[in-house]
Amino acid sequence: MVTVNIGMLHYVIDHIYGAFMHRTKLSPLFFSRGWGGSKLELLERMIKDLFPEVEGQNRPPTLIQPIWRTVWETRTACLREGVFRTTCDEQLISALPPESHTARVAFLVPKYVPPQKTACVVHLAGTGDHTFDRRLRLGGPLLKQNIATMVLESPFYGRRRPMLQRGSKLLCVSDLLLLGRATIEETRSLLHWLDSEGGFGKMGVCGLSMGGVHAAMVGSLHPTPVATLPFLSPHSAVVAFCDGILRYGTAWEALREDLAVQKTVMSLEEVRQRMRNVLSLTDVTRFPIPKNPNAVIFVAATDDGYIPKHSVLELQKAWPGSEVRWVTGGHVSSFLLHNDQFRRAIVDGLNRLEWKEPPL
Repeated sequence: MVTVNIGMLHYVIDHIYGAFMHRTKLSPLFFSRGWGGSKLELLERMIKDLFPEVEGQNRPPTLIQPIWRTVWETRTACLREGVFRTTCDEQLISALPPESHTARVAFLVPKYVPPQKTACVVHLAGTGDHTFDRRLRLGGPLLKQNIATMVLESPFYGRRRPMLQRGSKLLCVSDLLLLGRATIEETRSLLHWLDSEGGFGKMGVCGLSMGGVHAAMVGSLHPTPVATLPFLSPHSAVVAFCDGILRYGTAWEALREDLAVQKTVMSLEEVRQRMRNVLSLTDVTRFPIPKNPNAVIFVAATDDGYIPKHSVLELQKAWPGSEVRWVTGGHVSSFLLHNDQFRRAIVDGLNRLEWKEPPL
């Protein structure tokens, strides 16, 4: 009788999927156009602006007024789509491709339930998630528990994708930092809108993989407590692009050649170290502890070929009071099979928040 190590099987599936996606000639490599020149230098300077100067004093989000249209309505629910100008400052807007200047969101809400008795969670995109559909399917069943779903289309993705970019393969390293910075600003503005204009009683933010990193950053930087729910996500992009499977999909030679044009000759190992230094800006353990760390729930996979266990535990250690839940599987299989556990974490994270006091 042959015994199969299920955990190893999940891990191998991740690597087979990764090899198919990132080692074949079916799609271009990440960062095929280099580092991004002056844009990267701008972002490296501006990242520190994210952090509050005074402990616990995050700067307020920018207020937005999305323009809404109704996509469909049923007896119990309504789906709307909205657009608004990205809330990045002008320096960042000038660095973003024009296609990314307008943000798009889908908004799925229960009908006939007052917003002050409804929670809403903003769902952020993982790598390659260009549409609203998958995240709406994740959030849809939560309508029965009076939890609305708002889905943000990421910069560089979907209709916001630059003309020359193929799929998810960002052209420059600076694009990865721009995507993250713009996502953080837009999500904080959406949470502010849900609070001040929408009147929702509780808010949260979640995401899978890359979206989980961004959700953790938003939860850290938002000025009020929100449920923070990173799923299958590392503590830093270094883990994905320098240690994990995505390193096989990265254009290391193009990055080295770009440096050579700038009169900097490096070995491939030195190029990888420079990438580590740049992507250390995305290390969430450097970010402030969220206002309510008890409402932070990480969901991680036991046999994840993309995200090692130590990466998840580093973030939990940095945020005392947060919780890690383990699901059996790899990155790909958990993404497909464990939506119920993700929904349970959303419900439990929101339950750890107090309902907002209704206005007098």
